[in-house]
Amino acid sequence: MYHEYIPPAHFIFFGVDATLSAELYRKVIRNMEEKVLHLATVVFPVHGKEILLARKTRKIGAGCWNGYGGGPNEGEGLLDAAVRELEEESGIRAFASDLTKIAVIDFHNTKTDGTTFVARVHFYTVSSWKGEPQSTDEMTDPTWFPVGGLPLDEMMPADSVFLPVALSGKKIIGSAHYGPFQKELLGPVTFSEVDEFTEW
Repeated sequence: MYHEYIPPAHFIFFGVDATLSAELYRKVIRNMEEKVLHLATVVFPVHGKEILLARKTRKIGAGCWNGYGGGPNEGEGLLDAAVRELEEESGIRAFASDLTKIAVIDFHNTKTDGTTFVARVHFYTVSSWKGEPQSTDEMTDPTWFPVGGLPLDEMMPADSVFLPVALSGKKIIGSAHYGPFQKELLGPVTFSEVDEFTEW
């Protein structure tokens, strides 16, 4: 099955409300570096019908509710990177064997200088871990949300399109196109369902 979403025409630049203090505004901007990342993982801890999200403080997705993740270190496999990032950003520990892949999305990114890069992101859920989620330097205010009640208007723009489907139990692959700082969709978000992630 093929799905297409056309993004709305208007966006809040950087997602920053004009009522923010000048000091807070400068802090948000400082933390929003134009990071280039070609391969990454995102993990969503799930418990029953709830999912754990936290606020990103910097880099891609700064200010948004998000899962836990980042890029692999040199020579590090995706699953090992996923569980490492999960522990570093949340304080909870899981095994690679506990992860379930739910989506692979290619994000085509355009930077402020016009150059582009593609980041392939592998999304996972995990339902077994040790420890309690904590705020960290990069991810704050860990909060449980109903899977059917995600704060989609405060998440990455493409998340509202593919994530509810991926969390429903379907495996999906797709693509999205972002403008600078991944704050604006430049075109449709598309995805299709697959039986297995054989080549992903």
